[in-house]
Amino acid sequence: MAEKTANDLKLSEIELVDFRIYGMQEGVPYEGIYGINVAKVQEIIPMPTLFEYPTNLDYIIGVFDLRSTIIPLIDLAKWIGIVPDKSKENERIVIITEFNNVKMGFLVHSARRIRRISWKDVEPASFSASNSINRENITGTTRIENDQTLLILDLESILDDLKLNEDAKSAKEDTPKERFEGEVLFLDDSKTARKTLKNHLSKLGFSITEAVDGEDGLNKLEMLFKKYGDDLRKHLKFIISDVEMPKMDGYHFLFKLQKDPRFAYIPVIFNSSICDNYSAERAKEMGAVAYLVKFDAEKFTEEISKILDKNA
Repeated sequence: MAEKTANDLKLSEIELVDFRIYGMQEGVPYEGIYGINVAKVQEIIPMPTLFEYPTNLDYIIGVFDLRSTIIPLIDLAKWIGIVPDKSKENERIVIITEFNNVKMGFLVHSARRIRRISWKDVEPASFSASNSINRENITGTTRIENDQTLLILDLESILDDLKLNEDAKSAKEDTPKERFEGEVLFLDDSKTARKTLKNHLSKLGFSITEAVDGEDGLNKLEMLFKKYGDDLRKHLKFIISDVEMPKMDGYHFLFKLQKDPRFAYIPVIFNSSICDNYSAERAKEMGAVAYLVKFDAEKFTEEISKILDKNA
C-alpha cells in the first residue's frame, strides 16, 4: 500500500523552470513569475543574433540559427501584453523549447530554478494575476514562497497564431474520409487545444463531452455513468487526455481510472504537447493505448480507427 501511495504522489507532480519577466504597471516596476514544464525545455542560451522574419505578429521579433536549425523568437512580454521595464533590456536570455514537434525560442529576463510542484496545488486560471494579462493566456496558477503567484502560460495558443500546425493535410481535415459514431470524453486545460480537438472529433461524427482537467474528467465520467449505467461501454468509445493539467494531470487521471472497475476498461489516448520518448514510454507502461503529440489529424484518425477496430 505504501508503494502505491508513493506512486500516486509522484504521478501528480510537475517540474517547472521558474523564469521571470520584468515589467511596468502604472509606472511601477514589478517582477512577473512564470513556469514552463522542464520536459518542454531543451536549453537556455544568451540573446542570439536575429534575422528578420516577415509576419504581422508583433511578438515574433525575428529568427535565429541554432546549430543549423532556424528558430522563431517570441518576445513573451509582448505576447502577454506586459509593458516592459526598459532598464532591464540588457538582462535577457532565451529559453529554447520543443513541444507539438515545433522548436521555438522565448525571450525572458532570467531563469531562476527548477521547481517541483504538485498538480493539486495548481489552480485553473479563473482570473488574471495582472490587469495587463489576458487570463486566456494562462492555464494555471500556483503559490510559491512569500505568497507569490507563479503563472503557467498557455504557450500552445502561440502555435495556433503561427499556424505552424497547418500544412498540406489541412484540406483532408475539412472532409475526413472516415465517419464514426458514439461518445468521446476528452480532457485538456488549453482552450486552444480543446477547440482544435472538438472540431476534429465533431467532423468524425462523435458526440463529445469536454473536461478541463483530471478532476473534471472524473466528474464527467460519473455523469455519463448516471446517464447510461452499465451500458456506458456501448456508448463511450474512448477517452482522450492531455498530460499537463491543473488539479489532476493526465497520468494521475489514468491511475485513478484504472482503480475503478466501472471505467478501467475504457481505452485512454494521451494527446500531449510534450514530445519526448520518456513521456510516451511512461504513458504506455501505465496502460494508455496510445501517446500522440498534438496535433497530427491524419495520425490521430488512424489511431482512433485501430482502437475501434480492436474493440469491435
